[in-house]
Amino acid sequence: MKFCKKYEEYMQQKEQKLPEVACKKLKNILKKCGLAFQSQKDPESNSSADGVVQIKITSCHNHCPVCDGAFFPSLVNDMSAVVSYFNERAKELIELHQAAGLKKYFLWIKGKMQGGGTHVSSLIEEGKELVIYALINAIMIQKLLKKYDKIHHCCKQGPAFKSQAQSMQIEILQSPWLRELMALHINLRETNVSSSTTEAISSEGYRLTFNDDKVSLSCQLFDSIRLDIELTCPVCLETVFDPVSLTCGHILCKMCACSAASVSIVDGLKLADPREKCPLCRKAGVYQGAIHLTELGILLSRSCREYWEKRLQIERVERVKQAKEYWENQCRAFMGI
Repeated sequence: MKFCKKYEEYMQQKEQKLPEVACKKLKNILKKCGLAFQSQKDPESNSSADGVVQIKITSCHNHCPVCDGAFFPSLVNDMSAVVSYFNERAKELIELHQAAGLKKYFLWIKGKMQGGGTHVSSLIEEGKELVIYALINAIMIQKLLKKYDKIHHCCKQGPAFKSQAQSMQIEILQSPWLRELMALHINLRETNVSSSTTEAISSEGYRLTFNDDKVSLSCQLFDSIRLDIELTCPVCLETVFDPVSLTCGHILCKMCACSAASVSIVDGLKLADPREKCPLCRKAGVYQGAIHLTELGILLSRSCREYWEKRLQIERVERVKQAKEYWENQCRAFMGI
């Protein structure tokens, strides 16, 4: 696995020790797994012409103690640590960029004292490194799962563990913080963007594309993986306005998400019924943990100015209407009417 060596070299270059997938250890476990299920000696298939006994590897059909007890638990634990670190650090980075007042001034002074360049340049560099960290770990888990499939396809707990590992790969690729970092990079690099003058906004592997009124955000930092994010709301079928990311990974307009969750914009998504489902994947309980994509909203407001102003006027009217209805209902409830 050539990518395993590339992965290890990348992780070793880091000044700080980061959570990683122990690819060499997991590869060795898979080798032991294959040897643990060798067939009975068969003179016709196991002995060569010179009398040397050969080992025949077969797939495990009922129980694989190596996979059940070592490979998948280790892989899931490693990936869980990677996902947790990435989400926490990316969230901190976004909050640093959005800091205001004394906090922003303090961070500017701190960056100057450390001699690490301007606050903006350090944000760009660390944000890009975090995106690379997320993508390279997603590729690594994909490579390991393919290696597993080559050895055998079924064991007692294999399908369950494999599904969990795949869900973690999807989780990091669909992380709202990954999307925020991609938007942050373009926001910091491009000081003046406008969809009226170009069909795409590109910066160091990050690209915001406009195609027939459809907007998409993409990232390609490695040849083996390309991340494309459609920015069309599945409810109103327009470019997402005031975007939020549900816990299932789908992006909706905040107003559309509230409508799908059967709550008012005043109440917010945190008061949504856990039984309410995503309009796309039909997964329940995806609204309460929804995350507001501030950086993506800033990027779209700068690049789709005419559309953004139009939607802003429409939604302002709707928000005022819902707020009025909400407080009228609150007054009636208070007065017992």
